[in-house]
Amino acid sequence: MTAQHLKEQLVALTAQLAGQTLDASLQTWLNTAYGPTSEGYRALHAACLAGVAQGWLCDREAGGLRYGRIFKAAPELQGFSVDVVDMSNIAGPHHSHPLGEIDLIMPIDASARFDDHAAGWLVCPPGSAHHPTVTQGRALVLYLLPQGRIDFTR
Repeated sequence: MTAQHLKEQLVALTAQLAGQTLDASLQTWLNTAYGPTSEGYRALHAACLAGVAQGWLCDREAGGLRYGRIFKAAPELQGFSVDVVDMSNIAGPHHSHPLGEIDLIMPIDASARFDDHAAGWLVCPPGSAHHPTVTQGRALVLYLLPQGRIDFTR
């Protein structure tokens, strides 16, 4: 598994997200088309697990979180940047999503929840904000950020 292989998977996914409104209907579509029982979800989950194990994904650490921006916003990713965070029973730093955020929740511990959501997709609309929180175990969360925009609260 390589970063390039993960990027190829994400290029195929983000091509389908181009021009979509980040809202509840997109979340429903993602959980139907790319939900935890789908081949696409399983492939992304396996790629992220391999990247963490190989050390090229989530290669930074601060405040009990392992994280990393694996890809900057790019045309081939439809303007999305890609971050992956490895969290275990922790709340991350508060931030807002000026253009929204799409989260792929990949529990490592089956009971793990991200912002009270189990395995699958969570779409945060433009202007939303939160303390990203994992409870009941450990999970990887892949973030797609339009134009790479995220504003951390001071």
